[in-house]
Amino acid sequence: MQHHPKRRAQSIIEQLQEWSYEYYVLDNPSTDDASYDALMQELKKIETDHPELIVANSPTQRVGGVPLDKFQKVKHSRPMISLNDVFNREEVEAWVVRMDKLLPGKSHEFFCDTKQDGLACALLYQDGVFIQAITRGDGKVGEDVTTNVRTIKNIPLTLRRNKKYDSLLKGRTEIRGEIIMYKSAFEKLNKKRKAEGLPLFKNPRNLSAGTIRQLDPRLVAERPLMFLGYDVLRQNPDDIPTNMYAYEAMTALGIPRSKEASLFTDLNKVMHFVDEWDKKRHELPFNTDGLVIKVNDRQAFERLGIVGKNPRGAVAYKYEAEKATTIVKDIVISIGRTGAATPVAVFDPVQIAGTTVQHASLHNADEIERKDVRIGDTVVIFKAGDIIPQVESVIKKLRPSSASMFKFKEELKRQYPELEFVRPEGEAVYRVKGATGPLLLQRALQHFASKGALDIDTLGEKNVIALVDAHLVSDLADIFKITKEQLLKLDRFADISAAKLIKAINDKKQPELSQFLYGLGIRHVGIQTAIDLVSYFGSMQKLQHASIDELRSVEGVGEIVAESVIAWFADEDNVQLLEKFQKLGVLPYHDKALDFGPLKDKSFVVTGTLQSMSRDEAADKIRSLGGTFQSSVGKGTTYLVAGGKVGESKLRNAQKYGTQVINETQFLKVIGK
Repeated sequence: MQHHPKRRAQSIIEQLQEWSYEYYVLDNPSTDDASYDALMQELKKIETDHPELIVANSPTQRVGGVPLDKFQKVKHSRPMISLNDVFNREEVEAWVVRMDKLLPGKSHEFFCDTKQDGLACALLYQDGVFIQAITRGDGKVGEDVTTNVRTIKNIPLTLRRNKKYDSLLKGRTEIRGEIIMYKSAFEKLNKKRKAEGLPLFKNPRNLSAGTIRQLDPRLVAERPLMFLGYDVLRQNPDDIPTNMYAYEAMTALGIPRSKEASLFTDLNKVMHFVDEWDKKRHELPFNTDGLVIKVNDRQAFERLGIVGKNPRGAVAYKYEAEKATTIVKDIVISIGRTGAATPVAVFDPVQIAGTTVQHASLHNADEIERKDVRIGDTVVIFKAGDIIPQVESVIKKLRPSSASMFKFKEELKRQYPELEFVRPEGEAVYRVKGATGPLLLQRALQHFASKGALDIDTLGEKNVIALVDAHLVSDLADIFKITKEQLLKLDRFADISAAKLIKAINDKKQPELSQFLYGLGIRHVGIQTAIDLVSYFGSMQKLQHASIDELRSVEGVGEIVAESVIAWFADEDNVQLLEKFQKLGVLPYHDKALDFGPLKDKSFVVTGTLQSMSRDEAADKIRSLGGTFQSSVGKGTTYLVAGGKVGESKLRNAQKYGTQVINETQFLKVIGK
């Protein structure tokens, strides 16, 4: 029997929509993935052979092919409100008392549901067809992310027909909800990235929000995002009489929503629901930090009104952040991009809210003194908002007798002997004396562009100062955003010089990882140390998550270097900088051939002047062959290269450590020249 292509395509679309509904909304699929994929392939073939049959609601049309230049701002039909937080039964009871005063004699029916930790978004349907998606933004104005949201597979492009809710398929229906990523999908994605040596994503919420704001919908389509609805809006409010009606309507129309929603008329039962999900919340497929409690009756909700941005008829019950105990192994001080000195507690890795953490900011000297945090202390760690790890308190009964008070000023001198610090009057933070943010940025950018680091041609001191003074850069990654048009507005640049600098910068988008690491300017991490770290860990992601004990085990990395590396990666600004590099397409690579070069396990010290090359060229050659270049003769030095007369002290050390002394001719043979 011959099928008419148009009828066949429409039948397939309807079947695929039905299977998606069973899978995403009912959680009860009647077919397997292979059958779904087979039917999808047949639909794609029909549409390829008959492009005139392609319709907007076809599941093949989810992903647009052209990246956007920017997102358009869109005003919400009604503000996307935020809720007041409550943290205990007393605050919930006080909320109910306030409502009773405004609606005397009115009995309350409470609608309760788990609160998804994602990106709030509004989906607009016109006559049942998906037409637009808008982010929450500031609550009044969001961004049009329609092309990205179309790629989310559990969002129906056409609402299901349903006799009871047929009126919602006429005119404009707005579905509000959260764009999230299930924990299992997030872990699978990070596992894949780890295997590929890529940086791991921090948490599902940040990844969901960052993904939706990508300008290329093809990238969004690759991420396993989901949508869960929590509200339905109509021009006529009477269309949606209760919050539970809205949930039932979403299920009937094909919109996925939380299955935990419940109704209660008794506050004791509400609190039992709260306590139950406090224990069970980690069983949910998504992250949550609490519940939403609303008045179920929508007319009563409207009569209660709004105070500022918060409705009187709803609250968000926030659970206590998950906690863990661990032992402080060290307290290191990180110098941020503004010169601020921030203490960081380093501890044995612990699991909190589904992630492994091993350091937490202690904020400033006053905070350390107030909490009396000492090295060796057992501390309670929690995540503020389930995101930022912090030290809540010290369990002083478990304090070892050897633990002494952390003396901030003395530690600044020990960890940064070459710097001076001041604490401006009225401030809690110590800062590097005489160093402003722009000055520190200039120094950092000069180092980043220097030979041994990224070696960016024409980005010397004067051009760096020009870029910083013109506010074209606020961090190291910003150089990869600079355009020729921006440079031409500066006095220093003409057409050729601007084009040359842009090319020189873009040519360094895939630097060798050790050069990139050295260029970041992590204190005490010189070129050779960067090579040693990269050789040991193999990727920036593994180095970023290394424990202080792992760092100490790297040959050539002692206590001071390990502290410095931990402090750098503990700084949130630095973590965001690495993420920014990645978003701008800067992808350092590790040349594993360096780990197994002919000079592997051989180390060199060069003294005097060589005739055939400079000292820096000799160092580069040694490193390119897998060898180690050292500044002084030590226990592990293989060769002392004498480019002239050798000093008595170097000869004594060479003899002491069994180091072979060779001349330039012998050196050239060793390096194969």
